[in-house]
Amino acid sequence: MKQAGKKRLNSLKINYTNTPWDKFIKEKLTEIFTKKKYIIDIGGGLRLDASRGNKISEANSWLKPYLKNVDYKILDKVGDYHPDIISDIHQLSLQDNSVDAIICIAVLQHVENPLQAVSEIYRVLKPGGFCFIYVPFLFYYHPLPGYYKDFYRFTYDGVSYLAKDFKNVEIQNVRGALATLMNLFPFFSKRTGIFNYVDKFFKLLASKQTSGYNIFCVK
Repeated sequence: MKQAGKKRLNSLKINYTNTPWDKFIKEKLTEIFTKKKYIIDIGGGLRLDASRGNKISEANSWLKPYLKNVDYKILDKVGDYHPDIISDIHQLSLQDNSVDAIICIAVLQHVENPLQAVSEIYRVLKPGGFCFIYVPFLFYYHPLPGYYKDFYRFTYDGVSYLAKDFKNVEIQNVRGALATLMNLFPFFSKRTGIFNYVDKFFKLLASKQTSGYNIFCVK
C-alpha cells in the first residue's frame, strides 16, 4: 500500500520546465551551440561564467559541456564584470558578417535605441547566422541604478518589426495569460509554475498577453 501511494504521489509531481517556452529555448540554444562556432553573448545573459558576469544561472548549466567546442565570448558596454569584449550594442566594434551566432537575453529593454541595436546585430552576423533574443512585454520595472535604465516593453507586433530584416524568424511567448498576471506580484513571481496548468486548461498558454518573447532569427 505504501509503495502504491508513493507511486501515485510521484505521478502527481508537477514539471514546471515542460512548457512550450522552455522547450523552445533549449531547442534553439542547442542548435546554436552545436551548429555554430563563434558565439557572442551580448550582456552575458546566459550567466554561464561567474568570472565574466555578475551571477550564475543554474537553469542554463546544461550548456556548459558545449563551451569547450565553441568560441564563446561575452560582450558588454562596460568592463565591470570582466567581459571578453567591451562594446556598445548601438555601435558594435565587430566587422560586418563576422559572427556565427549572437545571444541577446533581456538587453533590448535597457538600451536607448533597440532598432539600431538589432540592426547592428544583423550587420555583424554572417549570412545564415543565428540570433536568439529575449525581450519582456508584461513585466515589472527593473532598472539597475548606476548601470542601466529600463526603457521599453515589446508586444508581438513590436517583436515582429524588430526582426523584420531576418530571413527566418520564430517567436515564442513566455508564460500564458494567468501566469503572466501572477508574475507581476512579488509573492508569486517565483511560483508561477502552477498557473501554467490553469493557462493550459483554458487554452491560454499561447496568449499574446504574456511576460515576454523568445525570438530565434536566421540572417
